[in-house]
Amino acid sequence: MLKNVKIRIIPTILVIIFSFSICIIPASAKSRQVIIGGESFGLKLYCKGVMVTHFESFLSNGKNVCPAKDSGIKKNDIILCADSKEVKSNEQIDEIVKNSKGKEINFRVLRNSKVFNIKVKPLINSNGEYYIGLWVRDSCAGLGTISYYDTKNKTYGALGHGICDVDTGGLMPSSKGEVLKANITSVTKSKDNQIGTLNGYFTESTIGNIKNNTPIGIYGDITENICKNKKYEISDISELKVGKAKLITTISGTTPKEYDISITYISKQNENSNRNFVVKITDKRLLNKTGGIVQGMSGSPIIQNGKFAGALTHVFIDDCKRGYGIFAENMIKN
Repeated sequence: MLKNVKIRIIPTILVIIFSFSICIIPASAKSRQVIIGGESFGLKLYCKGVMVTHFESFLSNGKNVCPAKDSGIKKNDIILCADSKEVKSNEQIDEIVKNSKGKEINFRVLRNSKVFNIKVKPLINSNGEYYIGLWVRDSCAGLGTISYYDTKNKTYGALGHGICDVDTGGLMPSSKGEVLKANITSVTKSKDNQIGTLNGYFTESTIGNIKNNTPIGIYGDITENICKNKKYEISDISELKVGKAKLITTISGTTPKEYDISITYISKQNENSNRNFVVKITDKRLLNKTGGIVQGMSGSPIIQNGKFAGALTHVFIDDCKRGYGIFAENMIKN
């Protein structure tokens, strides 16, 4: 039963950080069919503005200071502009600060859907440069799994959860992005309290773009004709049952395969979350290869009774054979 699970979980997307419209589907999803995914993909996401990840105090005139934090900037804030200049990269922020000559910089900040101004006065650090003690992130990349393709609307859904900053956990504010085919070359196996990863590389074949990064998945347009996989009817939430199911995922190369799992618990109290039910890996082939659920498997579609039931979203750190899934209906109606 779920009450015995220690709820320490992480999303099952493998994200690598670099410094450098929601798909429209009719509400009557129950009678709709979609093409199941299961293929690994590479994603590149570029932020709208830059996200504040952490602060760094420094010595200035004999005092420990952090002008950015002291002025009211917070973690997960999105800096959109600096002195009316649109901000797009870490390097741009650094250049503006260093060239400020100590003059206050007016930052345009987005926080919890509200936009406002914060003024920050740079101070000279021990290297003789103007500094504000701010670390930001402008992009990320990683591996995940496609959940489904809707060829009627030429859209896709993937991951079953949003792309979040690895340091702060905040949802990355996307301005643009792309998804590319990926080739899985090896697996670092999971152990309890030590979650493994899918390892591979991006190909140059683009699947589509990223239009929306949401708490229950990423969505975008298909730019390649996808028609190889099987179509499935979308399962109604009420049709899900505790019992056997299939997980479709790719752990080698580019071809997804079916593996046995069991749905052990279903929660209908919070249908709009990405943690709607609990699954357990039971397939010995998959357990031998991966040890359980690994990062990179986020979005792997789940089939029960011949219908698209949902997608894998998280792994329990304390029990890597188990994790959460999201209802397919929730992903699609979004």
